[in-house]
Amino acid sequence: MKRLLHPFGCLLILMGTLCGPESWADPVSALQLLRVSGCAGVLPALQPLQHNVRLDRAAALWSAGGSLLTAAERSGYPAGSAVGLRLRGTDDAIMRTLRQTRCRAVALQSLRDIGVYRSGAQYWVVIASETVAPAQPQLPAVASQTSKVASRVLEEVNTVRARGTRCGDRSFEPAPSLRLSSTLYSAASEHAVDMAQHDYFEHVDLGGHSPADRVRATGYRYSLVGENIAYGPATADEVVAGWLHSPGHCENIMDPRFVEMGLAYAPGQGTRRGLYWDQELAAPAK
Repeated sequence: MKRLLHPFGCLLILMGTLCGPESWADPVSALQLLRVSGCAGVLPALQPLQHNVRLDRAAALWSAGGSLLTAAERSGYPAGSAVGLRLRGTDDAIMRTLRQTRCRAVALQSLRDIGVYRSGAQYWVVIASETVAPAQPQLPAVASQTSKVASRVLEEVNTVRARGTRCGDRSFEPAPSLRLSSTLYSAASEHAVDMAQHDYFEHVDLGGHSPADRVRATGYRYSLVGENIAYGPATADEVVAGWLHSPGHCENIMDPRFVEMGLAYAPGQGTRRGLYWDQELAAPAK
């Protein structure tokens, strides 16, 4: 899947509608009701979430900016999985929005705890479960190999950029070589691991964060961000070949405005056991 994001083109969309300070909403009750009712009978009913003060701190830290997982770690909560929600509105508006757009995310069986932070009429809610030890050993081994794999992907990408190529109906002239960025690797790694652990395949994560959001959270100042993701390829050559045969992904790779790249992958932990790949492409702000 391909996502190209332009500067100043990403707006934070708050859930629900505005409400006056005299009538605060109760998002925690709305979330609990959705879980115990199985999203009004659509999914299996689950046990209520347990309030956790460390996640209250994590929600407060997250509201100040940065990565949700980093906020959880700083709060002393080792999150194995986490979903972040930014909510604003009346009880009815929040319930309606959660049921329509976020129900499956908040009804994940793996989630156990909840924390919330409120500022004015806006709420930051974090739903998470602590790291489960057996699920972790595979990831460090992958991380130790990522540098070699990223170098191979970079080599393949720069070879194609040097000669130019055709992406679907569009022809691209030769483009300057990309260079690897450890900061973009951090953004790519966070999303690849998150998709692998939570068994989904989307550019927007379960917390509602876009590729640009994740890159911004690392402190990287950009003028342009693009992302390619893939599921299934077992090698660097395979993933690059797949992207080049898809016009949208190919256009991202050939875009001459991009200067740096970050590449990461992670093995699936859910029903999908293949590799999840994430390639972040960016042009630093001038």
